[in-house]
Amino acid sequence: MPEYKLPDVGEGLTEAEIVAWRVKVGDEVAINDVVVEIETAKSIVELPSPYAGTVTALLVAEGETVPVGTPIIAIGADSDVTEEAAPAAAPTSSAPIDTNVPPEGNATLVGYGPKEAALKRRPRRFPTPEMAARAQAQASFIPASASPMVEAEEARAEPHRPSRARSHAAPSAPGVEEGRPAARHETALAKPPVRKLAKDLGVDLASLVGSGPDGVVTRGDVEAAAGAAESAGLGTPSLVPRETYSTTDGGLSGPRETREPVKGVRKMMAAAMVQSAFTAPHVTEWVTVDATATVELVERLRSRPELRDVKVSPLLVVARAAILAMRRSPTINSTWDDAADEVVVKHYVNLGIAAATPRGLVVPNVKDAQACSLAELARELETLTATAREGRTQPAEMAGGTFTITNVGVFGVDGGTPIINPGESAILCMGAIKPQPWVVGDQVVPRQAMTLSLSFDHRHIDGATGSRFLADVAGMVADPATALLF
Repeated sequence: MPEYKLPDVGEGLTEAEIVAWRVKVGDEVAINDVVVEIETAKSIVELPSPYAGTVTALLVAEGETVPVGTPIIAIGADSDVTEEAAPAAAPTSSAPIDTNVPPEGNATLVGYGPKEAALKRRPRRFPTPEMAARAQAQASFIPASASPMVEAEEARAEPHRPSRARSHAAPSAPGVEEGRPAARHETALAKPPVRKLAKDLGVDLASLVGSGPDGVVTRGDVEAAAGAAESAGLGTPSLVPRETYSTTDGGLSGPRETREPVKGVRKMMAAAMVQSAFTAPHVTEWVTVDATATVELVERLRSRPELRDVKVSPLLVVARAAILAMRRSPTINSTWDDAADEVVVKHYVNLGIAAATPRGLVVPNVKDAQACSLAELARELETLTATAREGRTQPAEMAGGTFTITNVGVFGVDGGTPIINPGESAILCMGAIKPQPWVVGDQVVPRQAMTLSLSFDHRHIDGATGSRFLADVAGMVADPATALLF
């Protein structure tokens, strides 16, 4: 039956997590119907089906991370495969090819096309049924004393390799394959859901004889092996939990530690921050400004007819101020090209807004923000942040940023020292706007104060440039009318 393999969705990604299936076994799907949501290192992506027919199997469970090229769903029956494939099975044919090609005349996703298939290991054979049954009954299990930490570390260190047996494979009978010595730790042929089931039941796949096509181990094989192990007096395997529970902490109960895998967007964010922090020499400057005039302006803008249907906040004013301030300090909106030993100054502004999501930090950007009116910029920012919160930001929406604003003020934080987004040269941090005593003339009065901080790449942005840009933004926050000077 046609198997839909996980495609390469772009930007060199090598793996993805199955987040949610949109279909179930028995559903009818048409070409381009969305069948699954996956999470890559960039974002959540919906995958359309390249086939039409009945869903016959979901080959990967939700929550599993698999490499590109792994079959994830089977659609249609064996008869749905084109009849031209029959002659290819003749003994005189050349090496088999990948049949994961959508129907002719339909657009394909990246990663499809014929390619040489990997050589398949022949299934082990036994001279008598009794020997096969005896090997099946020798299925191993994970003892309670085994450390799950070793398994976890191995899984994290080798995410793309097939599951390895935790115990020695059962010895093959003499004459299994003439001229070939019996192999130890052989990798069994099994689909990801079957591997997971074997892991949960403590069954060593390498000790099983697969009953499926080409010796593939099936769910029934694993369940039979688990039943044989239990009837032989081995009992069900005892798995050590990943959490350690407290019973002596003043009556509190529950896990003292939990472990969360670093993957997807969070893994990409971590790599990007490390790269930026240890590549660009960061300098951060701070300024605290009286933002009372900005707060009053925001209230007036909310009553404007053209802005009634969008969210207007101090972020909008700060974003507009930053775009205007770049006219006097264009190097802020630039990139250091290490390979060419050049500084690339951008004459357009793709304004990134750092957004915290349950899956990690993402930085989508407003393309050509310098060309937007205030009302257009407000709509773009609202759409951008809403999409990010829903986890629907696409890789293209995060690519090509030139300058970023992060707003920690929404969490009540006064300020911070942000790390520059890779590929950019500066990032502006907005702190919380709070009432503070402020000297106005010869009197101390309550004012709405805010702290702005700017981190910039000191390889090509000197202190004077960074200071001038930050002072210009602060000046427009203190007195929005000064934006007319730019």
